[in-house]
Amino acid sequence: MQTGTLYLLPTTLGIAHPTSPLFDVIPVEVQKLTSNLTYFVAENAKTTRAFLKLVNTNFPLAKTLQEIQISELNINTKESQLTTLLAPLLEGHDVGLISEAGVPAVADPGANLVRLAHQLGALVRPMVGPSSLLLAVMASGLNGQSFAFNGYLPTDASLRSKRIQELEQRSRKEKQTQLFIETPYRNAALLEALCSNCSPTTELCVATDLTLQTESIQTWPISHWRLELANKKMPDFNKKPTVFLFLAR
Repeated sequence: MQTGTLYLLPTTLGIAHPTSPLFDVIPVEVQKLTSNLTYFVAENAKTTRAFLKLVNTNFPLAKTLQEIQISELNINTKESQLTTLLAPLLEGHDVGLISEAGVPAVADPGANLVRLAHQLGALVRPMVGPSSLLLAVMASGLNGQSFAFNGYLPTDASLRSKRIQELEQRSRKEKQTQLFIETPYRNAALLEALCSNCSPTTELCVATDLTLQTESIQTWPISHWRLELANKKMPDFNKKPTVFLFLAR
């Protein structure tokens, strides 16, 4: 039996403002395709249902939300459960893989499922949509020819300081932009750690709420960020998704 296609579907990078049309960030063809799917593997089922409701305002869903099957794939999903998640795919149905925000399989648990789909001989189709990491690189003014995403830095203060210093050395040696993210409520602590451990000439970009109405993107040398913190001018990024990027000069 021929397998279905695994579609890697983008979603919004945050809660869209009620007056903002979904067309601003999700292409029409992606919305149409999403509306026709009845099987999804999602990082968060609740978030996915909210997204499908937005899609439904533009393109009616093939089935009601109650009839659509949404299976969750998150950091707690075991490797042994992946085959079960792809059962509809093996039965010939198309399946949509969707992250909690942005594009799937980048900075989320979807990569293992995509690899399994390849091993099963299924078609895998990535669809165009917003990636906070690429948008941040584009808008930062830092090196877009060579960059590396490092995920989350250690939460332990000493280990985090060591990791920041390692990344700064790598950035300086290879002239490579370093990207990382943090749990939103720890954004301030990470900015303070960067200011404490990086050279004054290292350029740091803080990109928050990309594509949303509250979007903020600032790139300054560490020396400037230190002055901002000394004057108690913290960016408005508390509990907001933020990408941090730096390039050592």
